[in-house]
Amino acid sequence: MGTGRGRGLAWMLAGVPIGAACQLQQAQLAPAWAWWAALAASAVVAILMASSRRPRATWAGRAALLLVVASASFTLTGLRATHYARGALPAGLEGRTVLVQGRVAAMPQRVEGGLRFLFEPDASARAGRAVELQGPFLLGWYAWPDRGAAAPLPVLRAGERWRLSVRLRAPHGQLNPHGFDHELSLWEQGVRATGYVVGTGERLDAGGPGIERARQSVRDAILARIADPASAGIVAALVVGDQRAILRADWDVFRATGVSHLVSISGLHITLFAWLATAALGRLWRCSSRLCLAVPAQHAGLLGGVLLAAAYAVFSGWGVPAQRTVWMLLAVSLLRLSGRQWPWPLVWLLAMAAVVLVDPWALVQPGFWLSFAAVGVLFARGAEPGGRLLGLLREQAVVTVALAPLTLLLFGQVSLIGLPANLLAVPWVTLVVTPLGLAGVLVPPLWDLAAVAVEGLGWVLRALAEVPGAVWQAATPPLLLAAFAAGGALLLVLPLPPALRVLGLPLLLPVLLWQSPRPPPGTFELLAADVGQGSAVLVRTARHALLYDTGPRWGPESEAGSRVLVPLLQALGERLDIVVVSHRDVDHIGGAPAVLAAQPGARLWSSIEADHPVAALRRPTRCEAGQRWQWDGVEFEFLHPAAADYEAGRQRPNALSCVLIVTAGGRSALLTGDIELAQERQLLARAAQSRSPDKPAPLQADFLLVPHHGSQTSSSAVFIEAVRPRLALVQAGWRNRFGHPAPGVLQRLREAGVELRSTVECGGATWSSAAPDRIDCERERRRRYWHHVPAESPG
Repeated sequence: MGTGRGRGLAWMLAGVPIGAACQLQQAQLAPAWAWWAALAASAVVAILMASSRRPRATWAGRAALLLVVASASFTLTGLRATHYARGALPAGLEGRTVLVQGRVAAMPQRVEGGLRFLFEPDASARAGRAVELQGPFLLGWYAWPDRGAAAPLPVLRAGERWRLSVRLRAPHGQLNPHGFDHELSLWEQGVRATGYVVGTGERLDAGGPGIERARQSVRDAILARIADPASAGIVAALVVGDQRAILRADWDVFRATGVSHLVSISGLHITLFAWLATAALGRLWRCSSRLCLAVPAQHAGLLGGVLLAAAYAVFSGWGVPAQRTVWMLLAVSLLRLSGRQWPWPLVWLLAMAAVVLVDPWALVQPGFWLSFAAVGVLFARGAEPGGRLLGLLREQAVVTVALAPLTLLLFGQVSLIGLPANLLAVPWVTLVVTPLGLAGVLVPPLWDLAAVAVEGLGWVLRALAEVPGAVWQAATPPLLLAAFAAGGALLLVLPLPPALRVLGLPLLLPVLLWQSPRPPPGTFELLAADVGQGSAVLVRTARHALLYDTGPRWGPESEAGSRVLVPLLQALGERLDIVVVSHRDVDHIGGAPAVLAAQPGARLWSSIEADHPVAALRRPTRCEAGQRWQWDGVEFEFLHPAAADYEAGRQRPNALSCVLIVTAGGRSALLTGDIELAQERQLLARAAQSRSPDKPAPLQADFLLVPHHGSQTSSSAVFIEAVRPRLALVQAGWRNRFGHPAPGVLQRLREAGVELRSTVECGGATWSSAAPDRIDCERERRRRYWHHVPAESPG
């Protein structure tokens, strides 16, 4: 390919991800006619450029070519998004019971108290009248009386057709700074609504054989045969892609050692499988001269390797990362089979363009950038797909160094023992565990050998994870600093003269020295995390930090501490001085074990009993009214409970909620836990007794964390009048079963002239004493068209 044509093609291919990336930044979608008009305009410009006799090999010509392709990519992505958005759940059916019949679209996953599964409806009705709903739905079926279900639950199998009564809601997830975008994940999977089954349901037919039914049968057979749940879960994940079968403790080890990609059917896993299959098929093909005369062994091996990798990806669940990898491998393979010799940047851009055309939303997923960065580095160093495994292992060190800045940006940590762990785990999982697991589908006793291999690897990885300093954690750097660091890492690993490689070190320094901005002395900042139905507020001063409550626990291995708060604190580079657990209700204390484990230097203040399980993790100091301290010119004081409240017999947990007021520069915030009307009266009485000329309004606050998530048992009119907040925030879950916040509470706050916000429509909410009239909402800052906008809002 000529240099001029190659450069022109490179600009065209680059326009595909650029256009899609620009469209993915849109907060709202334009109407369909606007997208069609833009597409027509792009087509007209492209025709005019093609018919023009002006040279296109100039910078201006190439830039115009890039803009045309980018515009077309932008428009096509917008058209797809608009078409998909039309199938959203009607707002009038939110929380309503709907009768649906359809098919279990994927193998069910076991969760606490029940099952979770994808359901594809083909008929729906509400109150005896047909309604049009598009699927799939992500449903839960629980053996909980409050969800209308009866125990025991039925055995549910993929492919079966059922008639179910369900309660649906639009996909809605928590959204916090540096946090996981659950709504984007559901959008990529095509999920139109989430919900749960009410009642017992009716099986219509058993369905026929299919890939999902086969996957479920294999998974269940693995879990039944292997006695050790940890080993069984890993083997099931490698064979059929059931990542939920892996225990949380094992995930922690995998993340610490940097080998998570090997047990999650990721792009690297499928690529390694394809490379090995290509080498093996090519060698077998060369055994027959007749076959080699018909089709060259190199081509046969390449095509067969890609097809086998695609089959493996389908059988492992055809997840989004697997899909991206298969399309990338297919694009590169077709290019090779065509006999074209393209330079590696063109091959790399072709693969990227192919993936983006199939799945534009892959651009906002960490796996996309990690996989393409790794492939780009290997290409730049001369490594090629189909190379020997020993060569790939040699390049593992290069990839580890090159991806470190990107890993830090995306995950806030880098595994320092990832290199030796991968050098061991890559060949062991690829050459031993995975082949034994796949062969066990035909010869089940081989699963026992796979389990033994997993146990041995697990022992080594746990030992590596316990090495001091195994993981380096730092505050998530800004994108620009991470880009400089990525450039520095590339200079260090590319085959360049030593003088140029050394220049990479200064580019790494800004990321190594980066610290998250903090409030100035004499001010403080609150970050109310979006934890669903629960409470968690981070208070930061110039040099200190306090966490008020730790969010809810949803299940034995699912709580807000590890899912939300620990990653958030890690991304901010925060080291807590104090953790305050206001009381022992699970929606306030649920995340405490994970937070305390991640923050060994934090003191615990709480009203919990001495025999509470959390008290065994760290001895708490009892919070009492009148306790106060100062950090960086900021005053902290507990207003409730009084010492006498602890002696008044065993009270309800809400009555002992630790109430904390934070004050700086005449601005204050009141954090109230789950106090109710009786405790509000106590606070008002104590405030009246302590009133003095120099402190006329002890309860007055600019910011109020609304008591008890807006329950009707709290927030009396006289209490609101005493606090007189400018802003009030409700921490509650979307369509929670308690009905929080109560309409009466909202009405009282509005009548008092209080600006009211909720984490439901705000996501993570930030308030600063330096700007007391404003709350910064994460859902507004990161607004994208796939984010759910609640039809009803307290604001």
